[in-house]
Amino acid sequence: MCSKTDIRENGAHIEVCAEGMAVYRAALVAGRVARAEAPGCLPDLGLLVPAVDDPEAMVPVPPAVAEATLVRPLERRVDEQQRTVATLRASMSQMESVYRSLREGSNAVQRLTGAAMIAAAVEAEAQSATRETLTAHPGGGRPEEVLAKSLSYTLEAKKRGVRQRTLYQHTVRTHGPTLDYIKAASSAGAEVRTVDEVFDRLLIWDRSVAFIPDKEKEHHNHALRVTDPGIVHFLVSVFEHAWDRAEPVVYEPDQQRPKILTDETRRRVLRMMVDGYTDAAIAARLGMSVRTVATHLKKVSDALGSKSRAQLAYLTAQSGLLEGSPSPDCRCGTDRHDSRHD
Repeated sequence: MCSKTDIRENGAHIEVCAEGMAVYRAALVAGRVARAEAPGCLPDLGLLVPAVDDPEAMVPVPPAVAEATLVRPLERRVDEQQRTVATLRASMSQMESVYRSLREGSNAVQRLTGAAMIAAAVEAEAQSATRETLTAHPGGGRPEEVLAKSLSYTLEAKKRGVRQRTLYQHTVRTHGPTLDYIKAASSAGAEVRTVDEVFDRLLIWDRSVAFIPDKEKEHHNHALRVTDPGIVHFLVSVFEHAWDRAEPVVYEPDQQRPKILTDETRRRVLRMMVDGYTDAAIAARLGMSVRTVATHLKKVSDALGSKSRAQLAYLTAQSGLLEGSPSPDCRCGTDRHDSRHD
């Protein structure tokens, strides 16, 4: 028997269960049914009401009558809420004009604090974009719930004719959920490329407003909303420069280790190692784990026969690996059996 819920109080979604259908049919045939036999969905929906002459019996009510009894109060509440929303928006619109007139020029960079506030601001800008969305995401694969939200933004933007371009780092090419997102987003018209290093997280809409991290604060809970035309133009230029040197993503589900991850990324790891970066610093810059960095370096170290990090740096610089021309006895640039990024 279905549980009883008061639809008038909490607006719960109620459906007639199979037992309810059978009991209602029997009540129509007999003219009434025992109260104890009535499942909760029928009285909740007003399809059975107590009999006047017998408090232990219930009689059927025509669905049209039951519907009117339930729907009219709900419709009145909806109308009241819509009027409240309209009044609230009108009031906020008036206050927005006052706010902008007093903060003109001083609000070109606005600090946003708290994940909820940042998410709400991002959603508002994403939904109001009319021409273009540019995004850059450092690090490896993104959480699946974030990808699902991003895909909803992408599909909504496609309906409005908004062009979307997204930059990731090469390491996402081995992250299944991110590849699934790229496949779906590309099918909707988005363009996705990867590059060895992404400058930082960046979101730009219609080349008029940008979101960047507030590095003075904890990364995920503090952001800057930028509307200054000069700053936004500079950020767009940074994005375009990275976009020009990035590689398009061609979704190939059977490709276990894209060549770009065993050639270009390894050279980038080696170049940073020669420049004196630690494994942790390299991992943070390239969006991979420290273990993956160590694996790249070990393969080159084994191939070149180095005994120390200093010797590896010297031999790497002498080998031609940094220019993409490995010495004849070093095939580490084309090895396709690295451990997968994690």
